[in-house]
Amino acid sequence: MKQTLLRKLYFLAFLTLPITVFAQGTITGNITDATDLPLPGASIVVKGTTNGTTSDFDGNYEISVNEFPTTLVFSSLGYASKEVKVTSASTLNMVLEESAMGLDEVVVSGLATTVKRKNLANAVATVSAAELAGVTPPKTLDGALAGKFTGAVVSSNSGAPGGGMSIKFRGITSINGNSQPLYIVDGVYVDNSSIASGGLNDVSGAAAGGSASNQDNATNRIADLNPDDIANIEILKGASAAAIYGSRGAAGVVIITTKKGKAGKTKVNFSQGFGFNKIIRLQGQRDWSEALAEEQYGEGALYAAAASAGKLRDYEKEIFGEEGLISNTNVSASGGSDKTTFYAGISNNDEDGIVKNTGYKKSSFRLNVEHKFNDNIKLGLNTNYISSSADRGFFNNDNTGTTIGVALTNTRPWDFLEPDANGNYPDHPNNSSNPLQTRDLFTNNERVNRFIIGGNLDVNIFRKENSNLKFIARVGVDTYNMEAKVIFPKELQFQRPDQGGVNGVSGITNTNNKNANYSGFFVHNYFTDNDLSFNTQLGVTNEQFSRNTVSVVASDLIASETNLDQSANQRVTQTRLEQEDFGFFVQESINYQDKFIGTLGVRGDKSTNNSDINELFFYPKASLAVNLNSFGFWSEDALVNRLKFRAAYGEAGTFARFGSLYTVYESTLIGGNVGIIVPLTQGNPDILPERQKELELGIDLGMFKNRLGLELTYYKKNVDDLLLLANTEPSSGFSTKWENAGELENNGIEVALNAAIINKEDFTWDATLNWWTNVSEMVRMDVPAYDTGGFGTGLGTFRIEEGQSVTQIVGTNLDGDVVQLGDAAPDFQTSLNNSIKYKNFALSFLWHWKKGGDNINLSKLLSDFGGTSADYDEITIDPDGVIPNGVYRVDNGIFAGNATPFVEDASYLRLRELGFYYTVPEKNIQDWFNGVVSSVKVGLSGNNLINIFDYNSYDPEVSNFGGTGLSSGVEVTPFPSSKRYMMHISVQF
Repeated sequence: MKQTLLRKLYFLAFLTLPITVFAQGTITGNITDATDLPLPGASIVVKGTTNGTTSDFDGNYEISVNEFPTTLVFSSLGYASKEVKVTSASTLNMVLEESAMGLDEVVVSGLATTVKRKNLANAVATVSAAELAGVTPPKTLDGALAGKFTGAVVSSNSGAPGGGMSIKFRGITSINGNSQPLYIVDGVYVDNSSIASGGLNDVSGAAAGGSASNQDNATNRIADLNPDDIANIEILKGASAAAIYGSRGAAGVVIITTKKGKAGKTKVNFSQGFGFNKIIRLQGQRDWSEALAEEQYGEGALYAAAASAGKLRDYEKEIFGEEGLISNTNVSASGGSDKTTFYAGISNNDEDGIVKNTGYKKSSFRLNVEHKFNDNIKLGLNTNYISSSADRGFFNNDNTGTTIGVALTNTRPWDFLEPDANGNYPDHPNNSSNPLQTRDLFTNNERVNRFIIGGNLDVNIFRKENSNLKFIARVGVDTYNMEAKVIFPKELQFQRPDQGGVNGVSGITNTNNKNANYSGFFVHNYFTDNDLSFNTQLGVTNEQFSRNTVSVVASDLIASETNLDQSANQRVTQTRLEQEDFGFFVQESINYQDKFIGTLGVRGDKSTNNSDINELFFYPKASLAVNLNSFGFWSEDALVNRLKFRAAYGEAGTFARFGSLYTVYESTLIGGNVGIIVPLTQGNPDILPERQKELELGIDLGMFKNRLGLELTYYKKNVDDLLLLANTEPSSGFSTKWENAGELENNGIEVALNAAIINKEDFTWDATLNWWTNVSEMVRMDVPAYDTGGFGTGLGTFRIEEGQSVTQIVGTNLDGDVVQLGDAAPDFQTSLNNSIKYKNFALSFLWHWKKGGDNINLSKLLSDFGGTSADYDEITIDPDGVIPNGVYRVDNGIFAGNATPFVEDASYLRLRELGFYYTVPEKNIQDWFNGVVSSVKVGLSGNNLINIFDYNSYDPEVSNFGGTGLSSGVEVTPFPSSKRYMMHISVQF
């Protein structure tokens, strides 16, 4: 009986043995995208476990499975995840489609690692190539970011072609230090400086009337980048996300990834855009009559004579009425073999300004190459050469009446300013400058030659079933030469000695800049049997920055010469900036089944820009994300199918302002002997870097199978050790001294709503609604309140004051009291981005609404002084309805010491982008081009086509003082902004 039973058991075991053996096995295959190109680095995980692997450079993968049946989850950057049930060992190839909602896209979580967006603990904004330049070509890269994500304020320092923008994330980060984000392109720290041209301020005297030292509003160097080369941009808006960048992360980080090649047949893309630009809105002329002219300027005003001779001129339209032509040409090629892939792009941009003799020309060449030595070693090289030339004109603040904008405010329609047959210009009868003469003869040109080169080496040290280790090395160099040339010929009215001039001014400013960065990282992944995965990264970084600017300004030019040596007087200034930073970081991320995702990290930095170059400053970070929908109790068919709670904390720094650590003396000649001058501001060798501490809390949810997504974020950002300018004892020989003497706070809310409204095969409609607001406060000051960033309380200025908004605008009122007149910060901003596709037609548009936020409108003040304001005779602002606007603003404004009339609401509603495209059907392309051409797309687009605002000037989005901490909200006769109309054709071969 026992033997019979044993025989049965043995027989049963024999039958089931094959099942047991074959219940284990290996799945292999290849992962590609919809165009049949391989997807390297794709993730393959056994669902419900931490057993996983990644595809190699050719998209191949292999994974061991302990038990069948099971489910494999496939995912990759920018693609929707797929789940496939497998019952036995086999070969399984997979095609991944692009992700509509971006939940599976991978974003930066450190200097060398990434994380899926659905597991992210921060509100990291992402701008794709299609969003950046796919609707309409942007004037500049940073300008193209406006309105496309939450938490940013973008201001235009100048409407001139070639850029001049400033961008701030989540309020004011620093008052006197750097407030612009760090830009990193393919791992290279790129420079975004604005460098003034020598000679402009010598003539305009702009800095003499305000607290800013640079009001010339040069281009900012991020404008050099070609947006068509960019594949993706990620924006880390605060220290909670950017802490890993340490002393350079407080103002946020913009991480730019350029396009790469893919193995396969070489594809060539050609695109051409033609168009024109025109001013957004002319102010118009005052409604002159003969009686009004004589009443204003006395008997004998030449209005009647000019009118009878047909010589009345609209000089505003004459100056700003050009329709500048635009041409954008881009050619790119990508492809490669299994070992080597490449992307090459050539672009040429040529844009005339709305003012004669202004414009911007830029040529760019990019070559990105990746080579795979074997399955474990890959080398990448990214190179970019840019050559540009920008003619900027002569605008903005002016204390000598010489800039084109200021001269225009004193120009009447009967003034005769046209040149005669020999090209001789008459003097302006009502001003020290003839704006037509200045426009036609003046030169303000910036020429740039720039190389950006980056390299990266990826080495897989080992890969096992439950762990792997990778080494990553990066090196980057950004170097450029900029030559700025300014020429005020002696023929100009204000240069003649009888008009108080100096017989011509010529200036050359030459800047050589070099940034270099080096880094090495180890990244280790470990998977346990307890459904835990660990990601460890550690590394070291070294950054070197060197700039040398030499400016020579010559006056009293000989004959018609403009060479610097052909003058009676020369003045030389030189500014050198040398800095080296060293840092290390460690970060650990723990993931439990995509349910709990936690991160801890710390960055340590030291720098030659610190008072103690060997002192390390530490910047910690911590975050936690909880995906409730990954728990077993959550139904996949629930109305809310995704719910994540997240929290993140981080610290980052801002280096002390150059010149604040040490007292910078100036040279002079005394009795023919060389001497030094003690400046008014004393340096402080004990200055510390400013430190930002940010706490971010958020909720993300998805509804209707993620067709509707909501991202809600609250943040609190404190900046301590704030660098302020304090008054000091007169007996010290100085009037002010730099101190770490304050703390400011920003609180904000950001809301992003994404919707796939229609998702059919021939008809899709995706929309994104963003809303954000920020409130700042100076919570502590160890020095008395002081004014900065404006022209004094009589005209309106910013005041740094404990307990008040950092961006408050104060000024005197009719009673002579200094009161708060407004605030430059918006009440809120919101944007609506739509993308609609029907068969072969595509329509995209972006609306941007800025509610609130005030400007100091000194352009209107100057036109009131000149008696030329278009609304001068209207009666709309006098509470009693008696006094005309121009008279009221002057007599009850500046002449009465009252700044109130010139602080205005700068709200606007703007159609920032509009694009309409048609893609020729593939069948027609085959019939027409016989396989030579693979796709053709044509379209129309525009920027700033609709602009609705009550602001009483050209554009409420202005900034006279460039990219300083308090840069937005002050306007003094800027180069006006423009709208653009474009036609496009793109062809792929």
